[in-house]
Amino acid sequence: MLNDILLLQKREIEQRLTEPYVRRHVPAAEASDHDMVRVILGPRRAGKSFYAMHLVHDLGDFGYVNFDHERLVELEDYDALLRAVDTVYDRPRQLLLDEVQNLPRWELLVNRLQRQGYRLTVTGSNAHLLSSELATHLTGRHLPIVLFPFSFAEYLDALGVKTAGGEKLQALGRYAETGGYPEPLLKEVPHGEYLTTMLRSILYKDIVVRHRIRAPQGLDDMVAWLMANAAGLCSLRRLTDVTRLRSVHTVQKYLRHLDEAFLCFSVPRFSFKIREQAKANRKIYCVDNGLITATAFRHSPDTGKLRENLAAVALHRRELTGRLELFYWHGPRQEEVDFVVKEGTQITALIQVCVDPEGPRAKSREVRALLKASAELGCPNLLILTEALEGREKVSWYGHEETIEYRPLWKWLLAMD
Repeated sequence: MLNDILLLQKREIEQRLTEPYVRRHVPAAEASDHDMVRVILGPRRAGKSFYAMHLVHDLGDFGYVNFDHERLVELEDYDALLRAVDTVYDRPRQLLLDEVQNLPRWELLVNRLQRQGYRLTVTGSNAHLLSSELATHLTGRHLPIVLFPFSFAEYLDALGVKTAGGEKLQALGRYAETGGYPEPLLKEVPHGEYLTTMLRSILYKDIVVRHRIRAPQGLDDMVAWLMANAAGLCSLRRLTDVTRLRSVHTVQKYLRHLDEAFLCFSVPRFSFKIREQAKANRKIYCVDNGLITATAFRHSPDTGKLRENLAAVALHRRELTGRLELFYWHGPRQEEVDFVVKEGTQITALIQVCVDPEGPRAKSREVRALLKASAELGCPNLLILTEALEGREKVSWYGHEETIEYRPLWKWLLAMD
């Protein structure tokens, strides 16, 4: 039985390796040959398996097991599985274990194979399971690789857009609306229908079934509200009311599930006092803009919020690999700075996203918030991400003077890759 399953999976992977492939923008150190376990994390259908197949294929012969299979998730005899792998793949020393979080006690198998000298690459769609269990069992011996839907640079590669300026700005508008999930783009399937179906599958497989949620309507209501209010402040009390869930505790639990499944993530309010930071409302973002536009009820597209979500995702990708911490800033008179970037113990950047910063109200609001946050946090690196405006401007507010950089969002996104 195991041999038959692996033979079918081998034929599938051989077929997939013949399909067109868009190279992902992963640092060379993460893709190089070494003996650490590569752990490829990210949402379902974001291209993790396809990336991993090409990664291990470039490094030599390998064996492949996809645990997104009803027979394999019940597996208890790991020795039988390894015998089947040896038979089908002629005793490979390199293994790709796909959607490994579906296997009970998977971390024990990975730990054992690593000790036995296998070169391992594993993929998973649950951030908490992979990070917590690998940290316990493979301390210092694994390398996390975060793979989200296409970044803007990868999106341009997929479209074959290589010219500068106007064409890339137009592509940004489409990217902000349709998102970066590979299949709708490369196979030209209707992205709205594809993404709503995929979202339902993720909610059911990775949250409802895994966490034994008996009444999922509250979760559905929460996701609908979050998608409609992406890039906005999220009050736990407000979410409890709109979803008719029984307690704030349940709302917090569901938010953790959505974060672990790589659907939504939250950004805390910056404060030097940890207790104040924990009590304050968070801002909620979605891992891909296509999910927002496909599922959220909106009278008209909120261009500013969609652009802000793009910036949040680009920063969050770096946050997940430990390169920075991300916050927002809120002043005493309701001023707000979209992103506070903290690297180590230093705040290194304050970032606003503003489609048209030249309008008098927008300029006053965005600039004054940046100057106030700069004075409070001691950060002189101030950036406003725009649609097209580019340049620098020296500004002052009640004696505090700084230089603000204006940079088109599309250029900043490409530099973040």
